[in-house]
Amino acid sequence: MSSVTRRIRRTAAIAVALAAGSAPLLAGTASAHTAHATHAGHGSTVASAALAKGLYQSAYSERNHVLWATTAVGRPPVTSSALLKVDPRTLSVRAAYTPPVTDAATGAVEAVYGVAVDDEHDTVWTTNTRDNSVAVYSQRTGRHLATLPNVAHAREIVVDERHDLAWASGFGDGSVVAFDTRTFKEKKRVTVDGAAPTGLAVNERTGTVYAADLNGDRLIAVSPYAKDPSFIPAGDGPISVALSADGRTAYAADQTAGGVSVVDLRGKTVTRSIPTGAGALSVAADARTGRVLVANRTDGDVTVVDPRRGTVVETLATGANPNHVTVDRGTAYVVDKSGAGPEGQDQVHRVRIGR
Repeated sequence: MSSVTRRIRRTAAIAVALAAGSAPLLAGTASAHTAHATHAGHGSTVASAALAKGLYQSAYSERNHVLWATTAVGRPPVTSSALLKVDPRTLSVRAAYTPPVTDAATGAVEAVYGVAVDDEHDTVWTTNTRDNSVAVYSQRTGRHLATLPNVAHAREIVVDERHDLAWASGFGDGSVVAFDTRTFKEKKRVTVDGAAPTGLAVNERTGTVYAADLNGDRLIAVSPYAKDPSFIPAGDGPISVALSADGRTAYAADQTAGGVSVVDLRGKTVTRSIPTGAGALSVAADARTGRVLVANRTDGDVTVVDPRRGTVVETLATGANPNHVTVDRGTAYVVDKSGAGPEGQDQVHRVRIGR
């Protein structure tokens, strides 16, 4: 496959991942059900609930015991979007906050897509992909605190609480941008010509952020203390990245390859490539169990991987088109774009990870 053809296919894949459904309809009380893992003997269980239309990503707040999720529906002008405050125990919506209106004539809002929490400052950060910006909200009240512009096609965001930084990926121009989480001022910007940064992970010990470069089959490593980035090989079509508990290993969800690559960050080499399923779109690593979870959008499932052995432990069924997975202390949350709810809502799935 030529590099031009590969880039076209990957750009199309991003467009699919960002495609929206119809207007969001919140489920007042989610009717969760439990399903056992596909492979018996490992003990993972899945509880699922219809949540809202247009789900994109989620992030868990340990401080508030809340799962934050984003919804956005349709193409510009996007008039239906919300930041959801979800009870992680019942998988029901506690509150929904509408982003500010950006165009009174059309009713367009500052639609939210990527999401991360800053428990130190009790805020939620979002990417406003269609508006080329990121935003900050209060976790306590849901109030919109700031909009920070000039992040081209902002895709994902991650917070480094130790260094008071929020990093955003600018898919549109190859940039990785850091903002001060106290003042909301831009602190650092690195742009790599020809790159397409998507997923992000940050090592809070060193302050280094790693961006999956969908165009370059690599990770872009950006330190807050270095002028220039460094580059580390990854698999075929990396679109999401997570780090091991010790920060020495990266796990890249390789969308083109349909798997996860295990990357030695010190040696700058791919040590394993593990097939997980078609359309691998999102990856998360669990420090408690050591497992790595990969959401396979095309296959409609989540793969649980033992990265030390390089083996697939379980494959867990979700709704169609799982879009994002996040993990906190043995529990993962997966949002899909299945439209499988009774009123066409997408779903959230809570996974208790087996050991």
